[in-house]
Amino acid sequence: MKKLWGKLMVIGAGLLLSGVAQAQEWIQTSAPAKSWTSVASSADGSKLIATANSWTYYTSTNSGFTWTSNREPQSGSLMGSWYAVASSADGNKLAALQLNTVFTSTNAGISWTSNNVPGGTNLISIASSADGAKLVVAVGLTPSFNFAWQRGFIYTSTDSGATWTQSGAPNKYWSSVASSADGTKLVAAAMDDSANAGWIYTSTNSGFTWTQTSAPTNSYWVSVASSADGSKLAAVNFPAYTFIGGNLVFTALGLVYISTNSGATWVSNNVPNNTWQSVASSADGTKLVAIPQGGGIYTTTNSGAAWTSNNVAGSPYWAVASSADGNKQVMVFNNGGIYTSQITPAPQLNLTSSPTNFTLAWTVPSTNFVLQQSTDLTSWGNVTNLPVLSCTNLQYQVTLPPNGDYGFYRLGTQ
Repeated sequence: MKKLWGKLMVIGAGLLLSGVAQAQEWIQTSAPAKSWTSVASSADGSKLIATANSWTYYTSTNSGFTWTSNREPQSGSLMGSWYAVASSADGNKLAALQLNTVFTSTNAGISWTSNNVPGGTNLISIASSADGAKLVVAVGLTPSFNFAWQRGFIYTSTDSGATWTQSGAPNKYWSSVASSADGTKLVAAAMDDSANAGWIYTSTNSGFTWTQTSAPTNSYWVSVASSADGSKLAAVNFPAYTFIGGNLVFTALGLVYISTNSGATWVSNNVPNNTWQSVASSADGTKLVAIPQGGGIYTTTNSGAAWTSNNVAGSPYWAVASSADGNKQVMVFNNGGIYTSQITPAPQLNLTSSPTNFTLAWTVPSTNFVLQQSTDLTSWGNVTNLPVLSCTNLQYQVTLPPNGDYGFYRLGTQ
């Protein structure tokens, strides 16, 4: 309960649901078997895009129930294989990578515009802010003219990919990048297999400067994920090994690492040594999904304190994405289908107040909810004020003036 202006207001996250099931189950969608390379999701999990080799990408507007195939002709502007894709919170602004080009869409993938990244000839990973305006791209190893391999940089854009600037990140073999919802906090992973080394860097000023974190440097970091506010991070790696006297000796295990303080410290717990491939996070960082190449989907609802394994036939797993509330997740196989997992959400309704008003907020849910109010806990009516999406924390917010009386609020299904 919260006291406001001398009046008592009880906020209830009452859901018009019963018997909410929390069991994790993965279901193969109608998408065909492809060499899928990447997948991205809108905040509510309804709009999905999955990219594949051979100029192919598929989109869904109903959480993967049905898919629409899109394939540019080889003579068209999108010739090549897709490497990675990112989505804005509403799913309308998309950014996808080919070898040296970023393609952007403002209409959920119906049409695209190409934008070259200066100095980027092996674009490997991309992340987007919630509004789709801020983009960050990581460059991996690039072949040079003398057939040597050159390490790349990280580039940022503040105008949805129209122009790009080289960030302050060092020259590395970058493998993955993730962004906070507002695009100010970034995290990037790098590896160097010639030295059995890897690094994780963070930025708090949209890539202007970067700081190496305390993450172990004897790991091949391959994927990173961030909460909406950038405070909770997740990273997965490949195991590193060497041969001593003809025997294989691990120098670093392949694990899932978690940071709850923006990368200042990292811990790993309760997952087996594996060749981890991809990790995705909910907006609050509590719900994570991580996949290894060899099989077994691992999920957690408590920021990695405990994990549950769910096997799905087939391998290798390749990429995974999550809705903001973590209740809708989607995974693609490198040479297989697309699977989704959906759990009925139970969003928490939060209250903050000021001297002149109060704000009700809840994380963008993967099922439609409507804010309702009552004066007697018996008769409920929908609040007519439309919620506004915060691009800082991926929460819907409704700000109301004091009503001078008792008021009760809840979230109900539409």
